[in-house]
Amino acid sequence: MRISVAVKHFLLVGAAALALTACTASPPPPPAAAPPSMPAMSSMAAPPSSPVAANATANSVAIKDFAFAPAATTVKKGTTVTWTNSDQDAHTVTSTGSGGPLRSPTLQTGQSYSYTFTTPGTFEYLCTIHPFMTATVTVTP
Repeated sequence: MRISVAVKHFLLVGAAALALTACTASPPPPPAAAPPSMPAMSSMAAPPSSPVAANATANSVAIKDFAFAPAATTVKKGTTVTWTNSDQDAHTVTSTGSGGPLRSPTLQTGQSYSYTFTTPGTFEYLCTIHPFMTATVTVTP
């Protein structure tokens, strides 16, 4: 019996997800103690950034291990987002439904696709070769 490449990838991703679920059942390790700080160095430390601010400027998405990372990206209107394929298999970046703006060619390993978002909204997309690969870009004004 011959199994298609897409089915093999689907089974591998499912097995990996089960393995990760099993790994997360144990309690997390205790946090490491913070190193002592030097008074002279404290004024040189950069202020912490908030997760929202860091995500608001994200403009690159990795295609790796049959997933888009991050799976949810938030950018401001006018931002160009670039997807880069780091997998050995080919992938696409294609809007779900009809009429969406994302329509990449087939991206081979190392190839990239960029799109500049000019309209606020939430844009869902997938890989047409591996439709289980889905993600979103949210564009704010």
